[in-house]
Amino acid sequence: MDLNLTPSELQFRDELRTWLAANLPKNQPKPGASESDSAYLDFLREWQKTLFEGGWAGISWPKEYGGRGATLMEQAIFQEELAHANAPELIGTIGLALVGPTIIAMGTDEQKKYHLPKILSGEEIWCQGFSEPNAGSDLASLSTKAVLDGDHFVINGQKIWTSFAHFADWCLLLVRTDQDAAKHKGITCLLTDMHTEGISVRPLRMMSGDSAFNEVFFTDVRVPVSQVLGKINHGWTTAIAALMNERANLGSGLQVIFKRNLEALIACSKTLLRNGAPASQDPLARQKIAQIHIELEILGLNTMRALTSLKKTGIPGAEGSISKLYWSEMNQKLQQYAQEILGPYAQLSDFDDGIWSYGYLRARGNTIEAGTSEIQRNIIAERVLGLPKSY
Repeated sequence: MDLNLTPSELQFRDELRTWLAANLPKNQPKPGASESDSAYLDFLREWQKTLFEGGWAGISWPKEYGGRGATLMEQAIFQEELAHANAPELIGTIGLALVGPTIIAMGTDEQKKYHLPKILSGEEIWCQGFSEPNAGSDLASLSTKAVLDGDHFVINGQKIWTSFAHFADWCLLLVRTDQDAAKHKGITCLLTDMHTEGISVRPLRMMSGDSAFNEVFFTDVRVPVSQVLGKINHGWTTAIAALMNERANLGSGLQVIFKRNLEALIACSKTLLRNGAPASQDPLARQKIAQIHIELEILGLNTMRALTSLKKTGIPGAEGSISKLYWSEMNQKLQQYAQEILGPYAQLSDFDDGIWSYGYLRARGNTIEAGTSEIQRNIIAERVLGLPKSY
């Protein structure tokens, strides 16, 4: 594994930096802007449109489908540079990183022709209908039922923790289509129009004040059989491919964001007093800051290891679960240390634009979203360490 950038990768990075310097929105919302705010959503939609028109949406997609055909390292550079530039979040990230690549791999020609251009442009915003109230991240236990009726499936059930559902146009939906099949079989993946009659969405209020997660209810919802992604009763395979794409795309930019937060914490610790002296001189504070710095370096190296593995096999592997488990728990630790080092200042909304109070509360969801820590540990135990199944 060579950690140095090649001349072509340096050229790619410089081109992107130049473009970001010229096109990054000048007046961005403050940290913690809510995804339930229509003005903020319009801002994010406009940002994705800008990326698309600049040729930077779907950079990992093959050129024949409108992407840039970027290499794995270029994808990592892309995420890092967005984070370095403090670019707005990508409202279409589920479509770009998860749904689009899965449609490219498993979709029909009609599905590719209809959906892929709209995902790139941001015309279609997607959510992911996987988790359920009595199954959580244990997808094999899902019970939302789909019954074949002519050339349609009729769906009844409920999903939960569905990010972006309150404004999504489409959903990558997992349903049970064979009640008698084994737990991991009898599941089908459907491309579902969220504007279909019978779908209702109820936002969930998080303790950070956000309402980014939702409950989604399906009552006699009819979805054409032509919208099956993959094969009927083989949705488990489709879901795993989608999740591996999701977890493989999470590492590079996050490391930069966490590093930026750590640098901000270090700067604050030099000005705030702790026991009559700057907090940065407190031995315990210094030890905690050093611990996070070390763990950030490990995160970066593990991300490079996952990229190397993916480059060799072409298939996202269980390394994505290692990264997901690691960054989510490390960020919670960083936010906890910030509270301990900054003291009561960390809870003030007008201190540092409120990033510490918001960051601490928002980080609680890191070990639940995109697969809980318990699910990640099961995947690592079974697929990395070769241990027997726990159920």
